[in-house]
Amino acid sequence: MPEGDTVYRAAARLRTALAGKILTRSDFRVPRYATVDLRGQPVESVGSYGKHLFVRTPAASIHTHLKMEGLWRTYRCGQRWTQPRATARLVLGTEDVEAVGFSLGKVEVFPLADEHTVIDHLGPDLLGPNWDPAEAVRRLERYPEQTIGVALLDQRNLAGIGNIYRSEVCYLRKVHPATPVREAGDLLALVNEAQRILSKAAHDRYVPLAYNRHNWGCRRCGTRIVRRVLGDTGPENDRIAQRERGIWFCPRCQPDP
Repeated sequence: MPEGDTVYRAAARLRTALAGKILTRSDFRVPRYATVDLRGQPVESVGSYGKHLFVRTPAASIHTHLKMEGLWRTYRCGQRWTQPRATARLVLGTEDVEAVGFSLGKVEVFPLADEHTVIDHLGPDLLGPNWDPAEAVRRLERYPEQTIGVALLDQRNLAGIGNIYRSEVCYLRKVHPATPVREAGDLLALVNEAQRILSKAAHDRYVPLAYNRHNWGCRRCGTRIVRRVLGDTGPENDRIAQRERGIWFCPRCQPDP
């Protein structure tokens, strides 16, 4: 699933393409919103919060989520699309640009004043202007027995981390992802590390040190990186439905708890 850095960059591209321009086309290819017509409205802003992306006009907020396979592409009007046309779920056009959302996991439209209902339950946005590390720590500490690897994926704690960066954060902090939150050490340093690497990925380039490097040598000690799966096996199972997903770690730098 695309993570916060990917959504942040997608929002930046759409902002460049659409912000300040008048919509000449709004084609919602989802049944619930098929009749929505935003033509003639200016795009006032484009932004992201965690893994959520918003395109805003004076009257409406268009909310999209990439889920597993979604992506946004921009084209000059008349330019051939590089993705299968059948997978387009939303097209927003101006006089010179078409922004196309392919295979989007979620498409919604609601009054601008109601946008907050999408994100009210989420933790602080790691890439947002109001990033609040103390609040992220407070939320993590609510469930001390939950593993830190699962807690980092819970968007209600902090918004934007996915499978790549939870392994990276734990690797950099030398914490095994299966370690309970209460034993994970300095949580403030951990969430600030998460914000640092996600920001680097969003604005520059980040090369993973652990993720997807099974059997490669640890960059610190040379021990082979191990891949396992981690699911939510703690008492908070009912709070977050999560299937088992891969974790990558160094068994020497990040010993089993």
